[in-house]
Order: sequence, then structure tokens, then C-alpha cells
Amino acid sequence: MELIQLIIIALIQGVTEFLPVSSSAHLILVPLLLNWQDQGLAIDIAAHFGTLFAVVFYLRKDVLRILIAGIDSLRNKQAKTQDSRLFWYLVITSLPVLAAGFLLRDFVSVYLRNPLIIAYASIGFGLLLWYSDVTGKRLRQIESINLRDAILIGLAQALALLPGTSRSGITMTAALMLGLDRKNAARFSFLMAMPILLVAGCNEVLKVVTSELNIDIFNFAITILFSAVSAFLSIHVFMKFMDKVGMLPFVIYRVTLGGILLFLFI
Repeated sequence: MELIQLIIIALIQGVTEFLPVSSSAHLILVPLLLNWQDQGLAIDIAAHFGTLFAVVFYLRKDVLRILIAGIDSLRNKQAKTQDSRLFWYLVITSLPVLAAGFLLRDFVSVYLRNPLIIAYASIGFGLLLWYSDVTGKRLRQIESINLRDAILIGLAQALALLPGTSRSGITMTAALMLGLDRKNAARFSFLMAMPILLVAGCNEVLKVVTSELNIDIFNFAITILFSAVSAFLSIHVFMKFMDKVGMLPFVIYRVTLGGILLFLFI
């Protein structure tokens, strides 16, 4: 794969991973529409770890505090704080999508990586995002999240296996419906991404190790760099302007993308 293609793939992964527009849909559509060869497993690993590094660095204070509280709660069962509860809620939110991914990954890869499915999911879940943004009370902070919220948002995250849904989009939708404000819905969604990206990346590393695949270190490093920088900037801009612009621009984009796909592939 040419260098420019690698950079574009890395930028797409970085920019779209944390925006409510579905990174998986874009990573399927761009090579398909441009007739590019598959970027390969090694590049997928690099892109995943690049976005993981970006979100961990952006939320580094939250991550460190929550991790310390979670570890303390393991050592001392009585050491229950909001941060330790949040640590375990993040574990709970990861379980449905990990289970669904383990059981359905072959079905998804064979039957659901389809432009028409992406179109319908992009439009349908985009409109649902708009509905949640308009009707949500937006009064709650991340500190108010409870076990019920974690279970519901975790179940919603499992829907992200459907290309075009958007993991960040569906988790923000659920959080907004539960009354969180936009910034806290996004912040919790970003925190939820970390264990998923880590597990996905480690699973792909295991595949590389067992297949003895040769990795081009230069391409690997370039992909990490561009995906990390673009993801960090994407998160920063999104969090800065979210309250001003809301979710409507992303809804319009999703509906427009879905409409174009329907026009092209029906």
C-alpha cells in the first residue's frame, strides 16, 4: 500500500473514531469506493493503538485517578469512592460488546460489511442521536452514573458491531437519553472506548504473532503517528465546540452519507 493511502487510512481512523459518525463505516467505504487493497492487520493494529494513545493522553488525569481508585478497591473492599465505582462501571459497559464481538464477529465480517447496511444504520442511528440530543434533559454529570446507567449504555455499545452505527454515537445517544449533558456523555463515551480499543488491539496483536506476519516498521509507525495526532485534535475540537453546535451537524452528515450510499448502491 502506498504511503499516501496509509496516511489517509490513519487520518480517517483518528478523526472518526471518537466522533458520532462511525469509523468502521468509513474504513470500509473509502477503500471500497477508491478500489484500494485491504490495508492489512498490522495497519489496523497501528491505527487502533494510535487512537488509544490519543484518548488516554487527552483524558490522562481522569484515567490515572480512576485506575488508582479501581486498584485500591481491589486491595481494600471498603475503599469505595465514586472513582472506584466508575472504574467498575467501565468494566461492566465493556462486557456486552466484548461478548457480542466474540460470538458474532464472523457473522458481522461476512454479512454486515455492506454499503446498504451502512447507509440504513447511518441514517437510523443518526436520527436517534438527534432525538436524544433534542429531548435529553442534559442535567446529569458523569459522577451521577449508576449501575443501571452502566448496563444500559453497555448494551447500547454492543449495537456498534453493526457498521454505520458508530460506537461513540450510540453510547452518547444512550447517555443523553439517560439525562447526561453533552460533554459528560462524550467524556464517558471516550472513557468507554479505552478498554475496547485495548482489547481489540491486543487481539489483533495475537493474530499477528500466531500468523508470523512481517510488519513494516516505518508504515506501522506512520500509521500510529497520524491516527494519534488526528484523534487527539478531533477530540479536542469536538469537546471545545460541542455545546455550541450540538449533535445536529453530525446528524446531517450521517443522513447525507446514508442518502448518497443509497443512491449509489440501490
